[in-house]
Amino acid sequence: MTNSVTAMKAYIAMGSNVGDREHWLRQAIDTLDRHNAIEITKVSNIYETDPVGYTEQPSFLNMVIEVRTTLSAPALLLEQLAIEQQLGRVREVQWGPRTIDLDLLLYDNVSLESDLLVLPHPRMMERAFVLVPLHDVLSKVHLLYNEVKGIAEEALQLRKEGITLWTTIN
Repeated sequence: MTNSVTAMKAYIAMGSNVGDREHWLRQAIDTLDRHNAIEITKVSNIYETDPVGYTEQPSFLNMVIEVRTTLSAPALLLEQLAIEQQLGRVREVQWGPRTIDLDLLLYDNVSLESDLLVLPHPRMMERAFVLVPLHDVLSKVHLLYNEVKGIAEEALQLRKEGITLWTTIN
């Protein structure tokens, strides 16, 4: 990663429910890690979760990674979309089955609302399948840490959205 531009901390949610789900997560991590403007700094556990929204599909594997990047938030999102396409993501049904899904949750403490991107992610606080792995990696000094921690701990206790620990991916 180049040092001439200040690196920002960002959090990316990842999910897969098609084929070898863990393989797709690892492929996405490897692809992001090879980018010269992205450095993966933390990786959550992997959780198996029930589908939400469109429920007639297989269970998901979900996780969150923390990255340091010199890319802007919109540029990071566009890189994520390119990786999804490269890894065979097809968008046929909203919230439907997918090889890989990469969602930019947080970009430092930036709030942003544009046609391309809303930060923080507008629905993340409603999704236990995002908050539980986010809690694994979220910096304790982040403005949302205490709120994320409370919701994630409650979700795990209640097994909300069928969340169960799948494995670690260190």
